[in-house]
Amino acid sequence: MVFPEGLTLPILVLAALADSINPCVFGVLIFLIAFMTKMYKKPSRMLLGGFLYTLVVYLSYFFLGLGFLKITVSFNVSQTVYWVAALIAIFAGILEIKDFFWYGRGLTLKMIPGAEKRIKMYTKKIKKAHEKSVSLSYLAAAALGFFVVLVELPCTGAPYLAVLALIGHGNYAQGVPLLLLYNFIFILPLFVIIGIAYFGKSSKKLEGWRKEHRGLMRLGIGSFLIALGAYMLYTIL
Repeated sequence: MVFPEGLTLPILVLAALADSINPCVFGVLIFLIAFMTKMYKKPSRMLLGGFLYTLVVYLSYFFLGLGFLKITVSFNVSQTVYWVAALIAIFAGILEIKDFFWYGRGLTLKMIPGAEKRIKMYTKKIKKAHEKSVSLSYLAAAALGFFVVLVELPCTGAPYLAVLALIGHGNYAQGVPLLLLYNFIFILPLFVIIGIAYFGKSSKKLEGWRKEHRGLMRLGIGSFLIALGAYMLYTIL
């Protein structure tokens, strides 16, 4: 695996983890697990639904990154994207740290407005599909995974954008395996949450844990983003 100049394995891994432990990601997944556990009744069916959802998240995130990288390299705008991504990382980091002290107040990183209502509306449609066919409900849950990726980008996308800008300093062929690795690391915490739910931990306890630690998550993500953005500016200057 070849890394472009400025990108290292630790940076890639830390960015993927910062992306994946975002409270936005955890909150939606915990809600969906609670919904699927209630709908499918059997833990094994909930497990399958959770894995399908995570697989779609992985593929959606990967192909979005691949498309972004293709455009960046093809139009030779990698330098501009690099500057923009570095500044966005620093700005997003400041907002994340702000939420450690004043969670949710003022300007904050969150899903697209109205997304939570739409997700709940789509889960009702999944339930109706389930009444007709279990297989149909699985397909609907998978489609929901793609929708969630899109609406979560304003909340979660800063680390991914920074990594894509770093990868853009290389070539397209170099970027593919790096994106595969990034997104594999990104979904690992999702598997952990699904596994915890499968082995009997209630969604209420998981949500309680998320709310208790979301400030620390924001602080960690914010600190990393500011450091990453500063590093990117340092390398380009």
